[in-house]
Parts: sequence; C-alpha cells; structure tokens
Amino acid sequence: MYSESDLDDAVAAGAISREAAAALRSHVARSHSAPAVDEEHFKLLSGFNDIFVAIAVGLVLVALAWIGESIFTPLAGALVAIAAWGLAEYFTRQRRMALPSILLLIAFVGGVAATLVGMMVEIDPDLSDRTNAVIGAGIGLVAAGAAWVHWKRFMVPITVAAGAASLVAVAVALTLAAIPAAKDAIYPILLAGGLAVFALAMWWDMSDRERRTRRSDVAFWLHLAAAPLIAHPVFHMLGVFNETITLNTAGIVLVLYLAFAFVALAVDRRALLVSSLAYVLYAMYSLFVTAGAVELAWAFTALVIGSALLTLSAFWHPMRRLVVGTLGGLSEKLPPVGAMATA
Repeated sequence: MYSESDLDDAVAAGAISREAAAALRSHVARSHSAPAVDEEHFKLLSGFNDIFVAIAVGLVLVALAWIGESIFTPLAGALVAIAAWGLAEYFTRQRRMALPSILLLIAFVGGVAATLVGMMVEIDPDLSDRTNAVIGAGIGLVAAGAAWVHWKRFMVPITVAAGAASLVAVAVALTLAAIPAAKDAIYPILLAGGLAVFALAMWWDMSDRERRTRRSDVAFWLHLAAAPLIAHPVFHMLGVFNETITLNTAGIVLVLYLAFAFVALAVDRRALLVSSLAYVLYAMYSLFVTAGAVELAWAFTALVIGSALLTLSAFWHPMRRLVVGTLGGLSEKLPPVGAMATA
C-alpha cells in the first residue's frame, strides 16, 4: 500500500508524472465510491516486513534498556535513544518503512526523556512537587526539541504530534509549578492543551485541503493526539465513570458525542469519535440498565452504537455534505466535498 507522500516522492523523483499520480488518486477514489479526501489515508504498513522489523526493533530496544538500567539508570534511555536514531538512518531514511519509523521516533523521543528522568532520580528522588514540576517542564521541552531534530532529519509525520504532546506536558508542568493548587483543575488544563493541538492540526489540514502531501499525514497524527486530550477531560469532568451515572449525565454524554460527530464530519477526521467511544458506550449501557435490561445491557449497547457507527461510515459523504453546508464561508477552509480529488 502506498501513501500520498509516497506518490509525491515518486512524482518528485520523476518515476511517474504528476498527471499519472492524479489519475491514480481519482481511480482509487472512484473504486471506493468516495472522494479521496474522505478516505483519511495514512501509512502504517507497507508490507508484512514492517511487522517483522518492528518486532525485531522492539526486542533490540528492550534489551538495550534492560542492559543500560542494570549498569546506570540514565543509561537505559540513552542507549535506546542512540540505537533508535541509528536504526532510523536505515529503516526510516533509506527503507522508508512506516511502522518501524513510528516506533523508532517514539523510542528516540521517549529515550531522551527517560535519560533525563533517570538522571533526576539518581541525583535526588525526593524533590518537592514544585521542583519536580519545573524539572518535568524542562524534560518536556528537551523532548520537544528532540522531536524537532528528528523531524528535520527524517520527517516522519507522527513527529510533529510527538513534539506537540511534549509541549502540552511542558505547559501543564509549568502551570503546576507556578500554581500548585492547579492540580485540582488538571482536566481543564489538559482540555486547553487538547484544543491547542486541535488548532495546530487544523492549520496543517488547511494547508493541504485535498490531502495529497505529507502535511495531511502530519495533520492526521495531530488530530489523533488532540482527540484524547479533548475527550477524556470533558467526560471525566462530567463524572462519567463514577459508580453511578444519572439519566441526565448519560443524556449529556450522548449529546456531546453528537457534537463530536458534527465536528468530525466538518473537519473530515474520525479521531474524536474513537477517543470518546468508551464514554458513550458506558452512558448507553447505563441507560439500558436504568430501563431494566440488566442482563442484555452490554449486548443492546454494542448493537445500537455499532449500528450507528456503521451507518455513519456508510453515509459519511452525504452526511458530511449536509454538515459542511451549514457552515457557510467556513467550508472554504475545510476539505472539499462533492467531487473527486483532481490535479
């Protein structure tokens, strides 16, 4: 399977013409009976060899972390980061393997952060909460810098999302350091961070409305990072997973899910729907329990929500046309509807 960025690279290298690439996109869109922009493509696997290499990479990195930790705690993260960068020089830069590249990026950024955490633990594991928050902000900033350096070298689409998540962690840590009482408002802070990442994702999306370049892949991962930062704080503040959920709360959850569906249709991204799925499942389950269907509550919940999601998937394009039609001039900044992607 080839991604949009692979086609762009092939055009840039002269392997195929720009017209041939556009014809291929249009053919795939017609065969799927949906515009190319509605398919929300991203590259995870280029073949089974990706899985094979990913397993091998995982084994090597775990072994290095284990060996490093047995010698000196910070060495575990350092060995992982160094090995991840070295392996990326071949599997990412030369072989362009999707899944191994994602794992190596996460390992590199995580290894850099783990090295600093290990040093902090070795120096003094009993620092105050405020000091830990300040140091945590510094670690997050370094991790964001590591993601930026990795992006400049390898340009793996998920890298920008990793950097954005690190900056959110920095903002949260600095807030807690400046205002210790803010730990009681952690969910609103995370929600603000999620909205900021969502705005960044939309910026990348609007720069490639027809989703033909690597910018669209970057936007996909940013939306995937923003979705849980938005959905989880919202539903936790509602107390969805408390021991008892009232009928009113369940109704609010369902209304919020419909609002998320509206946003998902408008921006043509499904991450919000996936991130909030567990909450709407629990809310629907509570409604069935309240109605007396205790034994089959989960079965009825799965049937209703599953059917609703399948219907949404089957009629995504016409429903999206209706949603975008209500947005007026804003629709000009969103992915187009009603036509196949063309050159």
